[in-house]
Amino acid sequence: MAEQGRPSSLLILIFLVYLSSVSADTTEYVTAVGDPGMRRDALRLAIESWNQCNEVGEEVPRMGSPRAADCFDIYRAIPKRNEKNCSLCKLLPYILVHRITELDNRLAVGDPFPGLHAEALLNPNLYAALKELYLGAKCQVEDTPNPWQFWMIMLKNGNMDTFASRCPKNGHKVGPFGPDTAFPCFGKGCMNHPLMYHDYTTLQGPNLTTLKGRFHGSWDLDAVFIGNGNNNSYYSVTWEKEIGKGKSWVFHHVLRTSKRYPWLMLYLRSDATSGLSGGYHYPTRGMSKIIPESPNFKVRFTLNVLQGGGPNSQFYLIDIGSCWKNNGQPCNGDVTSDVTRYSEMILNPNTSAWCHPDNLGVCPPYHTFRNGTQVHRNDTARFPYAAYHLHCSPGNAEHLEEPYSLCDPYSNPQAQEILQILPHPVWAEYGYPARQGEGWIGDPRTWELDVGRLSHSLYFYQDPGTPSARRQWMSVDLGTEIFKDPDQVAEWTVSDLDIIVPKKMVTT
Repeated sequence: MAEQGRPSSLLILIFLVYLSSVSADTTEYVTAVGDPGMRRDALRLAIESWNQCNEVGEEVPRMGSPRAADCFDIYRAIPKRNEKNCSLCKLLPYILVHRITELDNRLAVGDPFPGLHAEALLNPNLYAALKELYLGAKCQVEDTPNPWQFWMIMLKNGNMDTFASRCPKNGHKVGPFGPDTAFPCFGKGCMNHPLMYHDYTTLQGPNLTTLKGRFHGSWDLDAVFIGNGNNNSYYSVTWEKEIGKGKSWVFHHVLRTSKRYPWLMLYLRSDATSGLSGGYHYPTRGMSKIIPESPNFKVRFTLNVLQGGGPNSQFYLIDIGSCWKNNGQPCNGDVTSDVTRYSEMILNPNTSAWCHPDNLGVCPPYHTFRNGTQVHRNDTARFPYAAYHLHCSPGNAEHLEEPYSLCDPYSNPQAQEILQILPHPVWAEYGYPARQGEGWIGDPRTWELDVGRLSHSLYFYQDPGTPSARRQWMSVDLGTEIFKDPDQVAEWTVSDLDIIVPKKMVTT
């Protein structure tokens, strides 16, 4: 029995543990994005389209370079102090002033604009990259510690014409080859971008207080485009919000594949506001005014999956993208030595773990538990095989542990490394789903994911003896990749998206 008036050692230990937990829970966080929680009435939004290797290649006639934006400011039509004497205020309560015109959005190769370099005027890849910077400058909002531009809708066509020599192999240009059954292609022109139609945000509803707009289109260019039907490929992103309610925009996504376009992608992204974003070797623009870095950031959002996109829809609860060289140095745009790194949580319960004791080549060499314990993939008693769908290694890595699987060498401008994880109890400690089916169709949820701490523990390849890379994630994405599966439809909504970082980590 403890001496009267003096606490026992056990009580002291319990109290210290309590203080530690309180301290951990009271970390002060700040937002890393310009529009925290998607609550800003004056929207900043852009859309981009890529071919299989994250380039443009060729523009679609009359559609312009595949970059466009919807950015506007909103004003009261009549100052609030004069509303009582204003009989017309209810008819026109607000005015939208759009920063991006249709002429801006339809800019195509050969059209000049401020900031365009001479060498990019007739180069579709360079032109699109500079057009994004131009649109970003017109949308830009000054902020602390950095200005920001827009949320980004990303479209990608997985078709690849192996005879066209458009895509490098691990960053090195290669000539025609094939045919190759790994890549769908109906023939010349299969890598095209979609039609890109834009319904600018307008005031709608009985009181003209609902903001609503849309981007939509189809990759089937020769079809009569009438929307999501007739077996045409199709995409649509609609955004809607009530003015002044303090609630989030709701982004409603639809993606449909077709026989000619069975491999399509649609994401909503928060990209870096300057420098490179995940998967690209051109400077980009985006929403992340602070680049989140492992292990110190969390991501919040609300996701409602309405249709899953079929068994081959790699629906990403979250996908984060970064870039560093195999020696740990940051990427500098040299596609022969840069490596894109992706970590993706696949939510679709139809996706099974390819990683298992009889298929170690698609497992990471080891797993790190939250307490820091590492378990090698040969340890069949303790390695959580069911937590991993796939790990593939960069094609330019020189010291890989056998067995290994190499990533697709064509679908990024440079080599890439991908780690795809599945719902599992080992990830539940970070706020991720513990079981298949959580957060899927009929189970909408608001998530708070400790993405920074989880991504800090994941395996990514580095050359032996090199300093550990800084894991800075320039892109945070939500959405789906329907993988070589025609006539499938995915539908989902996203709202409340925010990335938060500890205030003490922010420098101005």
